Amino acid sequence: MITNYTVTGMTCGHCVAHVTEEVSAIPGVTDVKVLQAGPMTVTSDSAIDFDAVSQAVQEAGDYQVALA
Repeated sequence: MITNYTVTGMTCGHCVAHVTEEVSAIPGVTDVKVLQAGPMTVTSDSAIDFDAVSQAVQEAGDYQVALA
């Protein structure tokens, strides 16, 4: 399953790395692609709860996430 999100607040590659790391740690996530401009694509075995994605993004830093 592929789900697209938009992440706001990222300003550098370090931000992208943190978001990628945190979202990748969600159980069931098999791949994460994040661009500094905001688009994020999450590939998973099954549907991932939006709250889990939101919490992971917030753990990475002062960022916000929305479904694209």
